[in-house]
Amino acid sequence: MSQPKILVTGGAGYIGSHCCKALAKAGREPVVYDNLSRGHADAVRWGPLVVGDMRDRALLERTLAEHQIGAVIHFAALAYVGESVGAPEQYYDVNLGGMTALLEAAGAVGVDKIVFSSSCATYGTPERLPISEDLPQTPINPYGRTKLVCEWMLQDAQTAHGLRFAALRYFNAAGADPEGEIGERHDPETHLIPLVLMAASGQAGPLKIFGTDYPTPDGTCIRDYIHVDDLARAHLLALDHLEAGGASLKLNLGTGRGASIHEVVAAVERVTGRKVPHELAPRRPGDPAELTADPSKAAEVLGFTARYRDLDEIVAHAAPWFGL
Repeated sequence: MSQPKILVTGGAGYIGSHCCKALAKAGREPVVYDNLSRGHADAVRWGPLVVGDMRDRALLERTLAEHQIGAVIHFAALAYVGESVGAPEQYYDVNLGGMTALLEAAGAVGVDKIVFSSSCATYGTPERLPISEDLPQTPINPYGRTKLVCEWMLQDAQTAHGLRFAALRYFNAAGADPEGEIGERHDPETHLIPLVLMAASGQAGPLKIFGTDYPTPDGTCIRDYIHVDDLARAHLLALDHLEAGGASLKLNLGTGRGASIHEVVAAVERVTGRKVPHELAPRRPGDPAELTADPSKAAEVLGFTARYRDLDEIVAHAAPWFGL
């Protein structure tokens, strides 16, 4: 008997499309639900595409029923921190409205398992490092707040209706499909590794390095870069856990190792053989000096550890998407 199909909201986007490929390789059929406002139809290659708004409860309900969906992996959201500060109403409308519609539609048709794309942005500026799941969640921007409220909504749906969920708090997604089928394409691009690669290739002007006076070894911000292929694999492990009857989860997804902006620039120069033109700029408000994950709980509960831990390898997988 074939296994139930999986609805992947935001499956035309960066992490969602990599997750769809991983599902297909595992013998599962992903059904993508995406409004294509920021995703790409040509990244939907492993199952059908339903074009729709996350707030359209009726279409979600019809999609879940018609495709006989067994579980949902929910990526679809607005996800730019800076944009959220300038347009908070839009973020609350789309991210919380989308989760509301999804929970209502899932409840109506009896879908009771959701893997949710959360974020380390829910922690805000952490009181200690590395960041473990028991630290207070005190987000400092509207994007992080919407992700935290979505976690609360899932928790409340569990209490009310018996829903089970996995909230996966990513650190910095990076890299591209090691087999070269899909990569990272954002417009505008805000992720550091693509920005460094764009500067190296001449697709953009010099990289702006915001702040060189942080209390870190080289003065620039440190982040935990986790390969998108590892993220996709973690979603499948979380799905397997829920389908086997496992309890709800809230887990960090990271490598446990941080890299500074200068270290990322050096990795791109090593891998591509190109110099990265850059200019120094003042700090941006709200940028913590360092964000690194304690990934031990995901290892303990799901058996998940990142396979791609070498920054040069992550950069090497991303570089071809920028002509390098």
